[in-house]
Amino acid sequence: MKRFHVNISVNDLEQSIRFYTALFQAEPSVRKPDYAKWMLEDPRVNFAIGLNPANPGIEHLGIQAETEAELQEVFARLEKAEGEIREEGHTTCCYAKSEKSWIADPQGVEWETFYTYGEATVYGGKQVQAAKGKGTSYGPVCCSPALDLHTHK
Repeated sequence: MKRFHVNISVNDLEQSIRFYTALFQAEPSVRKPDYAKWMLEDPRVNFAIGLNPANPGIEHLGIQAETEAELQEVFARLEKAEGEIREEGHTTCCYAKSEKSWIADPQGVEWETFYTYGEATVYGGKQVQAAKGKGTSYGPVCCSPALDLHTHK
């Protein structure tokens, strides 16, 4: 079963953690100095917030696959969505190891499709190092559709 993913940039992490903890009646499953994530079963969603005071709001939406086979099914759907697919491949992002691709909807809303296969002790990996200077003063870009990724249609 796939899981809906929402990532919101916030300007005050602690205030937002308090708000969403109350709203979801659950503590974050991951909590870092610049990031928090709730893996909720009701509603079934991977809801994440990240510190970015310069640009608060919805960062991107996504579909998280629970198996590699599900991810391939989702990737096949992207091919039919008539948009430019940006393959990120295997990456370290948001304190996790994942395989992912990106696509924008007709309105420009970014969608991340991914399968997470492990945890990480850092927010980002090699793509983050390559993207230095593209993010805000609050840190390098990670889990961002703005990265220069291999693209195809």
